[in-house]
Amino acid sequence: MARDKKNKPKKKRWWSYLADAYRVSKNTYPWTLWALLGALVLGILVGVLGGLATRLWWVWIPLGIFMGVTFALLVLTQLVRRASYAQIDGMPGAAAAVLGQIKRGWVIEQEPVRFNARSQDMLFRAIGRPGIVLISEGPTERVNKLITDEKKAIKRAAPSVPITVIKVGNAEGQTPLIKLERHLKKLPKVISHQEVAAVTARMKAVKTNALPIPKGIDPFNARPDRRAMRGR
Repeated sequence: MARDKKNKPKKKRWWSYLADAYRVSKNTYPWTLWALLGALVLGILVGVLGGLATRLWWVWIPLGIFMGVTFALLVLTQLVRRASYAQIDGMPGAAAAVLGQIKRGWVIEQEPVRFNARSQDMLFRAIGRPGIVLISEGPTERVNKLITDEKKAIKRAAPSVPITVIKVGNAEGQTPLIKLERHLKKLPKVISHQEVAAVTARMKAVKTNALPIPKGIDPFNARPDRRAMRGR
């Protein structure tokens, strides 16, 4: 029993997660420390100004420190999120990694619905209240055929459901990976929750994969660190 307790891995503390988050951010943004210090100083400055204005130093100084720490944590959370996406940007399956972070309101296919084995271009499908959303990875001129084929399959199964296409990438007319989640959330809601369930059932009954994913290509290996993205 004593040996089991000795070999049991120690539980990571909250500061360990903060350190991990800081390292993730610093690898991409070397100026992370200065950004955090700036946020901390800003909060303390607000406290000092509040103390000068009201003379209630015993209230404003602790409040300023609290605001400074809060601002720094918010900045770190955003930097880690952007750094995590920057590290997988351009990798096969990067869009799937972002889609995997979206839990509420969407039914997202775990595998690409269309895949080009030669170029590794992928097409993912998400179903939600905005209708059916197709998310492509790859140059526009190459993914257009995947999109056209999938649209034809959708029209046969659910002809009245609106289809939106989001092309992920950094070229003109594409949506950067970091903005994909925000783009999805901004889409107008045009169908009900009951219709979402019905459309999902229809699409699950129709297998539209153009090509199987060859062995050795696992787009879901490219997942950002969820703990680090939460700044924990």
